[in-house]
Amino acid sequence: MRIHIATHAYAAAGGGTILGMEKISLTAIARQQLAAARTANSGRSAHTVYGGHEHQLRQTLIALTEGNGLDEHESPGEATLQVIEGRVKLANSQASWEGSPGDHIVIPRTRHSLQALTDSVVLLTVVKEMGPNT
Repeated sequence: MRIHIATHAYAAAGGGTILGMEKISLTAIARQQLAAARTANSGRSAHTVYGGHEHQLRQTLIALTEGNGLDEHESPGEATLQVIEGRVKLANSQASWEGSPGDHIVIPRTRHSLQALTDSVVLLTVVKEMGPNT
């Protein structure tokens, strides 16, 4: 019964938030971000789909055009990468991994880089490390 009520309330609201849950279309956001990346000088675009500075968990959809990427950088905490569209290469000083749609890669806690082998969209999930004063 509770599911029925929640579904009814969700439908009445026209989508969006339901009992503290929020539904978004990663496919639609991916399409928008890839279009933005194709017109950006950097060849990339990003949109935070959940979290932010006030949360430990952050999920960001990143669109990269072929040949563009993120230069080598530190990992801000535990992180994973899920490939939504295209092909990417994640590399650190010891190894590299290629990902295709549906692949899920655990990001090493070392300096690493990300390159788009084709026009690509990935979902980056990061759990920030909390310091003693946070």
